Amino acid sequence: MGIAAPFQRLCNFEIRRLVLIIGVAVVIVVVNQCFELPYGKNVYFSPSDTGSASVVTLLGNVTSSNDSESGKFDVVGVVGIVVNNTGGLDLEEFELEKDASNVTVDKSFPVGINTSEDDISSGEKTIDFRNDFVPRDGRIGESYKLDNDSKTSSASEFQNEAGIVSVVSQGAARDGPGNINAVSKGNIQQTTDIQVEDKKTRISMTSISTLRKWNPRPTSISQMNLLLLRTPISSSSMNPRRYSTRDRELQSVKLEVENAPIIRDNPGLSASIFRNLSKFIRSYDLMEQKLKVYVYTEGEKPIFHQPLMRGIYASEGWFMKLIEGNKRFSVRDPRKAHLFYLPFDSHMLRLKLNGTGKQGLEKYLKRYVGVIAKKYPFWNRTGGADHFLVACHDWAPKITSKNMGSCIRSLCNANVARDFKIGQDTSLPVTYVRSVEDPLADLGGKPASERSILAFFAGGMHGYLRPILLHYWENKEPDMKIFGPMPRDIESKRLYREYMKSSKYCICARGYEVHTPRIVEAIFHECVPVIISDNYVPPFFEVFNWEAFSVFIQEKNIPNLRNILLSIPDEKYLMMKSEVKMVQQHFFWHKKPVKYDLFHMILHSVWYNRILQIKK
Repeated sequence: MGIAAPFQRLCNFEIRRLVLIIGVAVVIVVVNQCFELPYGKNVYFSPSDTGSASVVTLLGNVTSSNDSESGKFDVVGVVGIVVNNTGGLDLEEFELEKDASNVTVDKSFPVGINTSEDDISSGEKTIDFRNDFVPRDGRIGESYKLDNDSKTSSASEFQNEAGIVSVVSQGAARDGPGNINAVSKGNIQQTTDIQVEDKKTRISMTSISTLRKWNPRPTSISQMNLLLLRTPISSSSMNPRRYSTRDRELQSVKLEVENAPIIRDNPGLSASIFRNLSKFIRSYDLMEQKLKVYVYTEGEKPIFHQPLMRGIYASEGWFMKLIEGNKRFSVRDPRKAHLFYLPFDSHMLRLKLNGTGKQGLEKYLKRYVGVIAKKYPFWNRTGGADHFLVACHDWAPKITSKNMGSCIRSLCNANVARDFKIGQDTSLPVTYVRSVEDPLADLGGKPASERSILAFFAGGMHGYLRPILLHYWENKEPDMKIFGPMPRDIESKRLYREYMKSSKYCICARGYEVHTPRIVEAIFHECVPVIISDNYVPPFFEVFNWEAFSVFIQEKNIPNLRNILLSIPDEKYLMMKSEVKMVQQHFFWHKKPVKYDLFHMILHSVWYNRILQIKK
C-alpha cells in the first residue's frame, strides 16, 4: 500500500507531462500549417524589402501533388494570392524557360523561340474584382500552366517596391469559395481573368483594399514633349577632348539637320505624323549616306550573336540579325565607325542566367563592358556614349542602367518615371512576330464606315491596370468589347484580329510594365491606338507626333473611358485613322530592309539621338 500511492502519483505526473508534450506538438503543427503553403513557400504577414518573397494568401480547398520541384499542384477554390517577388516570371517567361531546350537556329535566318504574350493569353483561371482598386505597381492574375495535364495553379500576383501591397478582405476569407471550375470553356465571355464561374456558381472577390494609391502626378504626353525640347542630355564623357574624324563628321551632320531645307510634303510620308518632317528627311538621308556601325565580335552564343526572331521580344532579335548582316551600315574596321553596337539578347540573357537575379545579370554585362573597354579604345574615349544596345525584356532598363547607362539604349520598357532618359534613350516598339517567313501576314482592317465597335480589348490580367479596366467596362456597353484572355485556338486568334479590324479604337493597356504589343497590332489593323499607360514613352518619340494618330488616356481616367472616346469628333477620328495607315510602314519588318521600315527607324533613332548629343 505504501508503494502503490507514490507509484500512482508518479503515473499521474507522467501522464500530465505526456499530455502537455502532445499539446505543444499539436500547437507547433497547427502554427506551422498556418504559416506554410502546401507547395512549400513561407507566408509572412509583414512588409518586406524589395526583392524578397512574401505572400498573403487565402485558400479554399487546395490539394498538393507534393512535387515541389516541378511546381505542380491542384487548386480548387483559391480566393486570392498576393505575392511580392521581384524576381518572378510572368507566364510567357515561364513557358520560354520551360521550352528553352527547343530553341532552333537556322544558319541563314535564326528563328528562336515561338512565344506568345498576353494578347490572347490562356483563360484558364479567373478572379472577379468588383470593388476597390489593385495596387499601382503590382502584378495580378495569370494562370500558370505548369504541365500538359489538367493540373494548374491560379495565382494573382502583385509586385511592389515597398513590400506587400494588398490585403484580401475579411468577407472573402470568412465565406470561402466552393469548388471553382477554372478551366476555359472556349467562350470569350467565360474566359476572362476577371471572373471565375462554373455552371452554377460564381465566386468573386468582393473587396481588395490597397496600401498604395494611384500615382497622383504621372508624366503626361505634353510634359514628355517639353522634356524632349530641352537641351539634350550631355556630359563630358559624351564629348571627348579630342574629336576624331568621325566626331567631326557628326558635327557637320548636326549642322545640316538643324538647317534642313523646309519640306512640307513628301511622297509616301505624311507631314502630320512627324514632329518635323524636314529634319527627319534630312537626318535620314544623311544616315543612309554616312552612318557606319561597328558590331563587336566579342561575346559567345546564345546570349550574344544569336537573335530570337519570333515571339514578344522579337524586336531585338530582328534588329540584331539585320544589322550584323548589313553591308551598307556595318563595317569591319572599328576606326571607321560612328556608332558601336553591343550585340546581346536581353531575353536570352535572362533565360540563360535564370536564378542569378538582376544583380547577376548586371555583373555579367559589366564584365562584358570590361572586356571591350580593355581590348578597344572606343568605350573609354566617350564613356560609351557612342555605343548602343537594343533590348526588349522587361528587366533591360534596370540591368543596363549602371554599367551601360551612358549608352544610347533602345528599350521596349520605356518608362520615363524609372530608368528611361528622354533625349538619350529611344523607345523600341514591341512587335509580336508569329511567323518569321511572313511577319506581315493579315494586315489591314475594315473601312471606318464598317467599324461598329467603339473600343476593343482582350488579354491576360497582367499587372494592376487591366483588372480595373475590366471592372469598369466588361459587359457594360454593347459598343465596348472589353474582355479578359481569349483561348489560344486558331478560331479565337482569328476572332481577336477581327475585333481589331472592326473597332474604331483599340485599347492598349499596360501589363506588368508600361509597354504592350497592342500598339503595333492596332496600327497593323488600322485601329486607332488608345494608350493607357502612365509614364510610357511611345516608340520613336523623338521624331513622331503620336497625338496625330493615337489617343493618350491617363490611368485614373479609366472610369471615363467611353465618354472620352465618344467626345472625339468624327472628323478627328477619320483623320487619325488615316494617319495610322500612313505610319504603318514604319513598323514593318522585312527580311531585306526597305526604306523607312522598322529596322531603319530603330537605327535612325539611335543615330538621331547621337547627333543631337554631340557638341558643335
